[in-house]
Amino acid sequence: MIYSISGKLIYSDLSAVAIDVNGVAFKCTVSNYTLSHLPSVNEAVSLFTFLNVREDAMELYGFVNKEELECFKLLLSVSGIGPKAAINILSQLTPDKLAIAIASKDIRSIQAAQGIGKKSAERVVLELKDKIGTFGFEDNDVIEEVGQASQAGSSKEAIEALVSLGYSQSEAAQIISKADKSLSTEDLIKFALKQML
Repeated sequence: MIYSISGKLIYSDLSAVAIDVNGVAFKCTVSNYTLSHLPSVNEAVSLFTFLNVREDAMELYGFVNKEELECFKLLLSVSGIGPKAAINILSQLTPDKLAIAIASKDIRSIQAAQGIGKKSAERVVLELKDKIGTFGFEDNDVIEEVGQASQAGSSKEAIEALVSLGYSQSEAAQIISKADKSLSTEDLIKFALKQML
């Protein structure tokens, strides 16, 4: 298994990079998140990697940090999610945002990834809801609060109202989780709207 790769970045496009390691160039498929954190061409770069071996090909996937790599591996554990689907999800959502989407059961945000349908997004939430603490999220308390806010009575109603106003379920749940739990649904909505402006 190739755990990481370090060398000179010699090529970059919208979904892959090539890294020269002592005269041998390795192509790595990367997410938009990793792509946005890479240096310019001809500069030194280091990526964590995952080697996917298939009957007809060997594909190397690259990640800017361990958290993204671990998140990728967790996504692969979901039935029906392969490496390309996992990298598409990570191109749409950073590991932190994916953890929040899973905690708040925000199917729509996950479904926004290229090639991910509603059933696949639902499976991601269902199969990873108990594993989101392993994503390397900086503050696991935030995930717990978001999950609780998504299930509580007036909080749940406020989140649904905010979603109907065009906010994502993740955004709404994250803001509502910061509010006083004793507020009425109407006051929670007012609180959230002030925070979002």
